[in-house]
Amino acid sequence: MTVPGVPVASVRDTVADYLAALINVYVVLIIIWILLGLFLAFGGRLPYNRLTDAVSGFLRSVCEPYLGLFRRFIPPIGAFDLSPIVAILVLTVGGGIVVGLIRG
Repeated sequence: MTVPGVPVASVRDTVADYLAALINVYVVLIIIWILLGLFLAFGGRLPYNRLTDAVSGFLRSVCEPYLGLFRRFIPPIGAFDLSPIVAILVLTVGGGIVVGLIRG
């Protein structure tokens, strides 16, 4: 179904731009989750800080289901966890392909 006066290509571009923005936001959330994990690992946690608990709880519930898929197949190498890097690459490349297919 087309909207009168709006070309189909414009709607496809809008949907593709929206999906690209969602992918970029999710990549930023993953990077913040990684940085927060490093901050907390080096003792940066304030005791009983509700803001830190709220932010880390939100990021855990948003990022861990996706990162958990990669952690099953890519074990940590010593102290380094390479699964977020692979997850971001897969999300960026896969998202770019999907956005390109939507744009046509």
